Amino acid sequence: MAEGRRDHLPHPLLILPPVSKRPCLRPAPRGPGPGPGHGHGSGLTSSRHRSPESLLDCAAKAVAEKWAFERVEERFERIPEPVQRRIVYWSFPRNEKEICMYSSFQCRVAGEEGSSTAPNGAAGAGSGSPTTAGGGGTVTGTTTVGTSGAVGTGDALPFRRGIRLLETGCVENVLQVGFHLSGTVTEPATSSEPEVTHKVAISFDRCKITSVTCGCGNRDIFYCAHVVALSLYRIRKPELVKLRLPISETLFQMNRDQLQKLVQYLITAHHTEVLPTAQKLADEILSSNSEINQVHGAPDPTAGASIDDDNCWHLDEDQVREQVKQFLSQGGYYGSGKQLNSMFAKVREMLRMRDSNGARMLTLITEQFMADPRLSLWRQQGTGMTDKCRQLWDELGALWVCVVLNPHCKSEEKSCWLKQLKKWSDMDVCPLEDGNYGSELPNITNALPQSNLAQDALSRPRRTVFSRAVEACNLHWQGSHLQRIISSDYYMSPSYQRDEESLLFNPQGLPLWLDHVPTACARVDALRSHGYSREALRLAVAIINTLRLLQQREMDIYKHQKKELLQRGVTTTTNLEGWVGHPLDPIGCLFTTLTETCRVDDDSAMDTGDGEPRRPVYHHVPVWGSHDGGESYLTLALEVTLMGMGQQRIMPEGLYAQDKVCRNEEQIVTKLQELELDHVLVQTLRKQAIQLLEAGPFSGLGEVIHRESVPMHTFAKYLFTALLPHDADLAYKVALRAMRLPVLESSAGSGDVGHPHHGISIVPSRYPRWFTLGHLESQQCELASTMLTAAKGDMLRLRTVLEAIQKNIHSSSLIFKLAQDAFKIATPADSPPDITLLNVALELGLQVMRMTLSTLNWRRREMVRWLVTCATEVGLRALVSILQSWYTLFTPTEATSIVAATVMSHNTILRLSLDYPQREELASCARMLALQCAMKDPQNCALSALTLCEKDHIAFERAYQIVIEAASTGMTYSQLFTIARYMEHRGYPLRSFKLASLAMSHLNLAYNQDTHPAINDVLWACALSHSLGKNELAAIIPLVVKSVHCATVLSDILRRCTMTAPGLAGIPGRRNSGKLMSTDKAPLRQLLDATISAYINTTHSRLTHISPRHYGEFIEFLSKARETFLLAQDGHIQFAQFIDNLKQIYKGKKKLMMLVRERFG
Repeated sequence: MAEGRRDHLPHPLLILPPVSKRPCLRPAPRGPGPGPGHGHGSGLTSSRHRSPESLLDCAAKAVAEKWAFERVEERFERIPEPVQRRIVYWSFPRNEKEICMYSSFQCRVAGEEGSSTAPNGAAGAGSGSPTTAGGGGTVTGTTTVGTSGAVGTGDALPFRRGIRLLETGCVENVLQVGFHLSGTVTEPATSSEPEVTHKVAISFDRCKITSVTCGCGNRDIFYCAHVVALSLYRIRKPELVKLRLPISETLFQMNRDQLQKLVQYLITAHHTEVLPTAQKLADEILSSNSEINQVHGAPDPTAGASIDDDNCWHLDEDQVREQVKQFLSQGGYYGSGKQLNSMFAKVREMLRMRDSNGARMLTLITEQFMADPRLSLWRQQGTGMTDKCRQLWDELGALWVCVVLNPHCKSEEKSCWLKQLKKWSDMDVCPLEDGNYGSELPNITNALPQSNLAQDALSRPRRTVFSRAVEACNLHWQGSHLQRIISSDYYMSPSYQRDEESLLFNPQGLPLWLDHVPTACARVDALRSHGYSREALRLAVAIINTLRLLQQREMDIYKHQKKELLQRGVTTTTNLEGWVGHPLDPIGCLFTTLTETCRVDDDSAMDTGDGEPRRPVYHHVPVWGSHDGGESYLTLALEVTLMGMGQQRIMPEGLYAQDKVCRNEEQIVTKLQELELDHVLVQTLRKQAIQLLEAGPFSGLGEVIHRESVPMHTFAKYLFTALLPHDADLAYKVALRAMRLPVLESSAGSGDVGHPHHGISIVPSRYPRWFTLGHLESQQCELASTMLTAAKGDMLRLRTVLEAIQKNIHSSSLIFKLAQDAFKIATPADSPPDITLLNVALELGLQVMRMTLSTLNWRRREMVRWLVTCATEVGLRALVSILQSWYTLFTPTEATSIVAATVMSHNTILRLSLDYPQREELASCARMLALQCAMKDPQNCALSALTLCEKDHIAFERAYQIVIEAASTGMTYSQLFTIARYMEHRGYPLRSFKLASLAMSHLNLAYNQDTHPAINDVLWACALSHSLGKNELAAIIPLVVKSVHCATVLSDILRRCTMTAPGLAGIPGRRNSGKLMSTDKAPLRQLLDATISAYINTTHSRLTHISPRHYGEFIEFLSKARETFLLAQDGHIQFAQFIDNLKQIYKGKKKLMMLVRERFG
């Protein structure tokens, strides 16, 4: 007893809220005996042979769950001790799911369908049905969880660790005194930590844990593993727990001597901790005027809660705030977003268990979200928050809608929530529903004349993420029609009224729920989220029946307008509010609600981990009360999802709203892909696909849609893939219909659709902008690629898909990707190529060439090379075709340097296995192309043309003439030098000389350009002239003198020309005499004079701005100049005069002139 009392004394390591205490005065009853459960026998037998519960236990269970023990004491003057014991016994939580919920992020029991209690008779949390314990023993009236999954994913979570501690016998000294449970839990020693024993204390009331303390000192949102271990010990092994009545009842049975002995022993055992407190209390009790004597009775921490105390599970609010604040401070990191999403999931789990802490925890989370300092920063900067953060805010708003739509919340609670939501919503930093900050501009598009979008946007109310929750506070559940829908599976209209028009029932008599669809689905989500799964299903079915009726009526309307709409080719009819991407996610809500009841789980263990989820398995569950035997909740889920995805809707404004449409669509498609399509689901799929095709402007797959309608590419890709094995014609019809992208088609050029010349996507001048256009176009490309893959080998279908691509895709890069995909599919490594698909790839490639011919594209070179490869795979005729029509596909440079060169390569000839006539045909086309390109762009194509034509004399001569004609006008010296070198290499030295001379006439080499890139070409040209003979050298030297003014270059040329001429020119009739040429005679005399003059001019130029650090370099320059001067007969005299002139003119540069005198005298 002393140890049990000690657990409640303050300890410096434990900073926890005080346990619930209330004054206890009633004397203990004198019962006829110890009663059941005395001592060690406090629980029911764990025998395998279960017997019916006694009336006492049935009553005690109900009272323990619903009534505070103080109310029991007030109601009954005398309570027999056996009755007290059973109430105290049954007041501890009985459901391990609840312990798991407060000790792990995720808690789901396989096969759980939730409570089916109607809203009018909602059961409280924790009312588990009798279940056999898994692995822990059999306890009547409790729900336990098997331990088969104890080791594995989520092993570090407190719940799993607590199970391990329990199963390894680490829980000891368990004692229950009234509504207080205590015990010790020992952490086994590890390699780094010694064995540690922690004291654990738990207070509880009405099957809920109201406070916990543990010596481990861990602070977290969740209960620690030691609290879990002690709680599970009490649930699984109640017969081993010592049970005592509240301590006040025991004290009432003691006389004065016993009480004094108890107090003194307690003080002796814990004198260092309790003695000061005991003396203080004794002093106050002995003082007649003390406050303690003004109150009757004394507090008892084991006597349970008072009537006025809130009956809720213990939740450490400070830790919730701290952790949310910490996660938000980490910004957009993946881990923090995942943790916050897990906290949102925990809120939903609490709501489903009808735990009041769900709304309490959500309030704490929201307060921290609103206190996020980044909100002010984003608002000041006018920038939007990150996508991850925006998604968290959306989930926060959706959760509040669920909370306020609780069908059994009290009006006081709803009023309090409404006040708080309005307060948050009115704050300047509160995020707006559309994700923007202050950028609500008027929509100036004229595309929707029937709407009021042209009105001033300033008159529109400011909508925040909480606006829908505020509006949901005005909704109620009292309507008789709504109550009948959710309370009965067989609610129908009388048969005699079914021929009449009704807003409440369809022609078959089934109830309808005519409401704003997202709002109606929010009701379904609220019912499901608060544990009313059966009621949620009933309302979902009524909504689907309503949508079916509306779809049928829309089809009837379209039949009367079809002719007129098809003539116009466009419609102004659309849905301004789409269901996909809506903040309340109506389609996802209906799908989840309907499929949840059809889910088959192969595991009965509780899933508390966060590992990779297994793919769900579904089976058909007939719709309750349905007269159609083939209809199941699974077929309804598929049908309503197809309806919602196929809804024609306008593209919303703003980047975030548009991105959310795409993201939500992909999420829903992922859910659809989890369904295994059997015969029944395939029939549903076919039926709905046909209806979407025939629904006109009300469907995104109708024949006529709005210009700004959200594209159906992602949805159509799913339909195509799902329908293809069962109805290929319908699959292609859907996919081909969905290929359109009207917002681009209406802005495209009016030229040939098959050969467009615009290379980039053109965004029409409109507001709002389509921020996600790039993503939408890539989805369009994915759809086309899927069709191409499926149509392999079918020429007719391939041709149809090709036409759709050419008509609807306006991005050259995407068409190129399609061409590459088609080529890859058509040329498998282990089988012959598919020629039909190859032709499609080639045609797409040709379209890309035409689209990018006049635009800049960094991938253009890659595209050209790929096209030649593709044409090579197709065959000779394809290559001949692109060579003959090159001017519509390639630039002259591309045609000669890439296309023709690759076609004429040895590898291509071998790849095609061409015979001689075929090779000649290909070569003839290549030469013709080369000549045409050389005439059109001689600067860039002349050399390639000569190379391609060198094996044909006539073509080669024609190419040479083109070069000569272009040399005097548009060609540069570098291009001419390159061609001249080529000519020399091919054995045409005179032609090479002529081209070199033309190149020299285009060159201008200044005095200080001694590193000019053309110097080597000049030296080569002079060497070529020298080798040809004196006449050629005499012809080129005047050109050199005119073009080159750099003294060092001229001296190098002069030195080379004075040597024996190189004998590289093998021209018949010409022989080199081998004599050295004199610099005093022509033609070198002119070159010598020019070189000396260049040295003189360069010297004066350098001396004008020379610095001391360049003096040494200048002296070396003069030394080279002297070598050149000495080549003349009177060179030494000229150089001496030159030096004297320098000394006279630059006598001010004394140091330099001194160096000149030292070297040259």
